[in-house]
Parts: sequence; structure tokens; C-alpha cells
Amino acid sequence: MKSSNHEEQAVIAAQKKTRQKSSSKARSGPKKASSMTDRVYAIIRNEVITCKLPPGLEVSEQEFAQRLEISKTPVREALARLALEGLVETYPRRGYRITPVAVKDINDLFTVRGALEGVATELATERMHDDEIATLETLAGANYTPGESTSVDAFVSANLKFHSAIAKGSGVTRLANMVISHLEEATRLFYMGVNVRDVNPETNEDHLRIVALMKERSGEEARQAMLHHNENTRRGLLASLVSDRQSSLQL
Repeated sequence: MKSSNHEEQAVIAAQKKTRQKSSSKARSGPKKASSMTDRVYAIIRNEVITCKLPPGLEVSEQEFAQRLEISKTPVREALARLALEGLVETYPRRGYRITPVAVKDINDLFTVRGALEGVATELATERMHDDEIATLETLAGANYTPGESTSVDAFVSANLKFHSAIAKGSGVTRLANMVISHLEEATRLFYMGVNVRDVNPETNEDHLRIVALMKERSGEEARQAMLHHNENTRRGLLASLVSDRQSSLQL
């Protein structure tokens, strides 16, 4: 009897262990799949934003799966997320296309961005501490070497930090979030711009002008300088893309 009870207990213990393993796999399975999708999403999104995958380029699940050495499922899920963000267009039975950029898109984005950043800059001029403005001055001096991807990445990052810091310096969280959202959307456009022309001189000059007015605590003048900077960027970007025969800009 003792031997029989011992065997029963052993069987019960083994069954319990099996159930625990199955439960653990069930829990880790979706998490692992989700993690893979997130990784693929981040890779493709970065390539779209930095224009390694240029606007208008047709792509497929198969080519991403082969290049990344994974199944097509996480690729399909990642592309679906990018489609919701408007960075990728889906074509049934054909595949996908990196969303082209149109003149109206650029004009609309900079119109909204300019209005938001103008207000944020005026508020930040009043509210940012001297050491925070000194950090802005350092970021304003960033430059890049055309054609060098690492240099370009660092420059674009510094530009984003400069504008984001001013937005956050406004002290209005909702306004800052709106500005940063539009900045992120404009990052792809900025990459398009720096890849076809040298924007070092105008960007440095505009940024340093904004910082100088902020140091003087001249809120209205700083706001106007930010509006001027946004307009300079818009005009320069459009002019360079329209003149570039390889550009996929839609008129």
C-alpha cells in the first residue's frame, strides 16, 4: 500500500510539474512573439524615418523576413502598426509602399508646428532657467558632415533635443506633447532635407538667434525667431526636394 501511495504521489507531482511548464510556455509564448514584433517594428520604423527606406519604395513581408532572418508573422504585424501611423501604405496582394511625401503634407505640418512652437518658445523664454538655456546654446552649435550617416544621425538628434527642450521648457505638458509629436513626424522630412543639401549654416544661425533672444528674456522676439526658423526650414526643404530629380516628392 505504501508503495502504491508513493507511486500515486509521484504521478500527481509529475502531472503538476507538466501543467506548470505548459502554463509557463503559454505565458511566455505571446510575450516572446510580441517582443519580436516590437523589435521588427523598431528596425523598420527607424529605416523609414532615416530614409534608408525612401518614400515611395515598394517593400514586401518576404524581403524583410529574409533580411532579418525571421518568420513573416512579426513582419506583418510590424507593418500593420506602421500603416496605422501613416508611414506605410498597404496594397492587398501586392505588398506595401513607404508612404510618399507630398507638398501639402509639408506645408500642413509646418503650419501647425510653427504655431505650436511659437507659443512654446515665448513661454519657455520666461520660464527656463539660465543653465537650461546654456544647454540649448550647446545643442544649437551642432553640425554634420553631409553624406556621413553617423554624423547626420547625431545632428538630427541634437536638433530634436533642441526643439523638444524648448517645448518642455514652456511648462505646459499638453503643449509640449503636441510639439514633440509634430517634431517626430517632421524627423523624416528633416532627414530628407539634410540628405540633399547642407543645412548647417541656416540651422546654426537660426538656433543661435533663438537662444540669444531667450537669454535676453525677449519672449515675443524669440517667438518670432522660431516662426522665422520654421518658415526657413519649410522653404529650404521644399526647394531642395522639388529640384532634386531623385526625390519622390508628390506635387
